[in-house]
Amino acid sequence: MSVRTKVLGLVDVMMRVPPVMVIDEILKIGMGLPTRLYPEKAPEVKPSESPPESKDPLASIKEFFGLGGDGISQMTSSAAEKAQSALEQTIENASRSAQSNGMLSSGFNSLMDELSHDETLANVLSITTVKFVICLFGFLSAACIFMLWTRHLVMVYMFLTSLGLTFLSYWSNVSALALMERSPSILEDLMSLNTTRLLDSGGVVMSLAPHLMAQWFMGMLFAYIHLGPRFELLQKSMPIIFASPILVAMLPLPPKVVQHLPVVAGFTPIILTKITLMHSAMEASRTVYNGYQYAMNFVSNFGLSALIENEWQRLNVPNVLRVFWTIRIIQGGYALATTESEEPLELMPATQKLLVDGCETLTAVLGMTGVISMICHYIGRGFQWYLLTYDNDEEKSLGTVSAVLFYILALQTGLTSLSPDKRFIRLCRNLCLLMTALLHFLHNIVSPILMSLSAARNPSRKRHVRALSVCAFLVVMPVSLLYYLWSQRSISTWLLAVTAFSVEVIVKVLVSLATYTLFLLDARRQFFWEKLDDYLYYVRAFGNSVEFCFGILLFINGAWILVFESGGAIRAIMMCIHAYFNIWCEARAGWSVFMKRRSAVHKISSLPEATPAQLQAFDDVCAICYQEMYSAKITRCRHFFHGVCLRKWLYVQDRCPLCHEIMMYTDKAEESAQEAEPAAAAQAEQPLRIYPRDDGNNAGAPRRSPERVPVENPEMATTSSSAAAVIGTEAASTIMDSVAAAAEARSMATVSSSSTQRISASGSSDSSYISASAQPPPPTATSAAAVATAAASNTTHMFRMSQDQQ
Repeated sequence: MSVRTKVLGLVDVMMRVPPVMVIDEILKIGMGLPTRLYPEKAPEVKPSESPPESKDPLASIKEFFGLGGDGISQMTSSAAEKAQSALEQTIENASRSAQSNGMLSSGFNSLMDELSHDETLANVLSITTVKFVICLFGFLSAACIFMLWTRHLVMVYMFLTSLGLTFLSYWSNVSALALMERSPSILEDLMSLNTTRLLDSGGVVMSLAPHLMAQWFMGMLFAYIHLGPRFELLQKSMPIIFASPILVAMLPLPPKVVQHLPVVAGFTPIILTKITLMHSAMEASRTVYNGYQYAMNFVSNFGLSALIENEWQRLNVPNVLRVFWTIRIIQGGYALATTESEEPLELMPATQKLLVDGCETLTAVLGMTGVISMICHYIGRGFQWYLLTYDNDEEKSLGTVSAVLFYILALQTGLTSLSPDKRFIRLCRNLCLLMTALLHFLHNIVSPILMSLSAARNPSRKRHVRALSVCAFLVVMPVSLLYYLWSQRSISTWLLAVTAFSVEVIVKVLVSLATYTLFLLDARRQFFWEKLDDYLYYVRAFGNSVEFCFGILLFINGAWILVFESGGAIRAIMMCIHAYFNIWCEARAGWSVFMKRRSAVHKISSLPEATPAQLQAFDDVCAICYQEMYSAKITRCRHFFHGVCLRKWLYVQDRCPLCHEIMMYTDKAEESAQEAEPAAAAQAEQPLRIYPRDDGNNAGAPRRSPERVPVENPEMATTSSSAAAVIGTEAASTIMDSVAAAAEARSMATVSSSSTQRISASGSSDSSYISASAQPPPPTATSAAAVATAAASNTTHMFRMSQDQQ
């Protein structure tokens, strides 16, 4: 990204900050509605001291425009107090009447009639309605300005700047004329060449010089940015028009004429601004309508989520919120630093005050969420750099997930509606919960790295040490946190939630370390470890059971908070989501895995075990895992597989991976098997030999065998293509070719069976040994020979199944 692009992006972000600040100020006053959430304590005033005067930086401007003054403020405050007291009295009377006589009593109805005819209450309601309408209009206008395209946003700022320059010029001219009114005539000094008074540093000329220069600059800037008609003569004379009141006031004119000179000078820019507003009204409405049409078309074509994501990126919302919150905190810090106080400014109270003010409104909470998201994002990046891994998926990044979690916690706990003291405590508790969630996310980063390292043959010890050190941090950190909290805090529902999350992290890390250890032991064994899958299943079943129990505990804890502490619609919705996804779905998935495993074990136990003589005669690898077979199960279709591999295959389907016949014995098959039991027993003692059937119909049209699919763990059982069926299809082109392929493959397998490489499992699966390798073995001569042997040895069964189907 070039420097120019970065600068333009920063300018676009800065232009979108003022509308957010306007929305924040409107939300700060509660949309103009009367709110009395937490009354602030008035400062104590001693009898000998006068009450402190509030310093308003805009007091002079308000007084100039007739908007300030002690009399007006006293009248306003007294009227507001009377209206508030009258409103409280009428509401109290209505409540007493309703409690004593009932809601439908005649006394209550008459009281409501009197209340409706009360002039004081009517004035209060009318003022409140007007304030609410104005605030709503300002809120919607600021939101529309925020969502404008950059070109239209620049036009809006040019219009507002030209309007602001007009009023600023008027205020500067009025101040300059006030200085000239209290001083001798400047024209007389110029005519008499009174250099002493003209060059006096405290004289009127030196005081008017800044005003005159400012008027000239504002006139040039207005001529450059205004959107009205641009006549050449008018453009060149605009600086003179802005400075004309000061220049004309030097002449000996009556005071009444001089008093109206600023209004006359501001008449020209006001007309130009009004013309611009009239011409831009239709264009603005057309822009809003086009934006609405664009949004509707986008939603109909791509969906609402795509529209939100597109606008989120176009408006650069996270950076806008971060800049807004930073400016808000800097403003609050400057106000604290410039406050006149006898006591020195302390760091901790000032930080607490800034954090409390930083989550005062919903927009402020959004800004704090953006800052926390950026901090968590760089924390995740730091751990990824330390672990020598990189993941650019923004949807699963630490910053995105932490931002969503923090904002949901803020809404769920009602952070903005609490008093300052309670808000700070709740904010600290939410940050503590967020920290425990960060530990969960860090475990999700390091766990697959541990699994991949355990499956590697020649790994780097440096990567092992880094991954194990992160695991040690994930164990020590929650233990230290729990020790501090349980020693410093009393038991509460929040403390139970933090404890559950922390213990769950520890259990997850221990399960990952146990799985990592088992995979390391398996990678260094010389023979196939059939019990590995069972050990992995027991370890992960223990971890999942603990997580499920903690999920139920958190649900009960949340229900207690909802009923007895702080209920709310958002908390109820989040509890429903937690109950469905973390309890019901997990329980259903776990029970499904358990039943599949139980059924597979029962089916495997019903299959006969291969004898050493049969294994020696077969002299081949397992067609599922490509490992040598020291023990095997014989299916109904006379195929040999590892018992563990076949059990994982049965999680998916009951058909043979090679010939796709039913592997289990049914009732009819058992009856026919009893009749042919002697012949089958004799055949079982003999080595397997392939004699293709001499059938002209089948020889002319060979049947394609479906692709064999390696099996993954029970939780994530998926199917992937295998080369065995493809080679079997090529071997079945003709019967004679299949016989030759069988002989050749068997001879190749005899030579290469000792050099077959092992494929260890990776940690991406939950309870599988083979699932780590989603790809088949490399296409070497050894693996090709093994696959060809498995395919050619089953050619007869494929033709037999095709004949039965025909």
